[in-house]
Amino acid sequence: MYSTLISVDQLHALQTAGTPHMVFDCSFDLMNPDAGAQAYAQAHIPGAIYAHLDTALSAKSDPYAASGGRHPLPSRERLAQWLGSVGFSNGMQAVIYDRNGCNYCGRLWWMLHWLGHDAAAVLDGGLQAWQAAGNPAETGAASRHPETKYVAGVEKQALAATKTIADRLGKPTQTLIDARATPRFRGDVEPLDPIAGHIPGALNRPFSLNLGADGKFKPAAVLRAEFEALLAGRDPASVVHHCGSGVSAVPNLLAMEIAGLGPTALYGGSWSEWSRTRGLPVAKG
Repeated sequence: MYSTLISVDQLHALQTAGTPHMVFDCSFDLMNPDAGAQAYAQAHIPGAIYAHLDTALSAKSDPYAASGGRHPLPSRERLAQWLGSVGFSNGMQAVIYDRNGCNYCGRLWWMLHWLGHDAAAVLDGGLQAWQAAGNPAETGAASRHPETKYVAGVEKQALAATKTIADRLGKPTQTLIDARATPRFRGDVEPLDPIAGHIPGALNRPFSLNLGADGKFKPAAVLRAEFEALLAGRDPASVVHHCGSGVSAVPNLLAMEIAGLGPTALYGGSWSEWSRTRGLPVAKG
């Protein structure tokens, strides 16, 4: 079972052994929501299912959504229904990737663990690593699999709410880590949300810092040293990760798991929910 990362060679071994598994392509582009599906149609790992961030992995305009913000999390029940509809079952290993530097695939990784599905791992290096190893890519529409019934288990990821975060501002029981690029964190620019800035007291670690030049996650020891330097003595268990809408925060959460510093929590609504909630403080700089 793979629960954090899986390599291209390890995926090959799964395929060769006939281990029940499903591959998910989560490629996306916030500025062009159709681009991910178009890229999938041009090239994807054979047999992979396409998981669209805006439709499959978010619950916009759903009163039962599990979080707010631009990409509200679907309820656990709705997610389980979607997984069954694409043929994913409880006994399968999930392998999740994108072609965007792990910007989007972490979302489904987190959601599966939230459902209690331990056998969910991110393909280290994404589609680029798959193709660099000389493996074939498939073109065309999404593969179809017979529907199954997926049953959600015990939650294994913590989801933080806006009120809880606001109530704990400035307290040692909470450490906020913002995964957005530093200019957005500082409030110099804000291309997506109504207010620029960040949650007061938050630390900034752009999610791209978790990857090396080869597009793969840095070694566990390196990640551990970097996060310990960022935390500067703060308790890793107090960490709540966030970003713009709860998507690109997950690579930081995953990196802390790889480093042996988990589990940590996710603020699903992130800055997009915080900045739209009246009366909450904003910091800049």
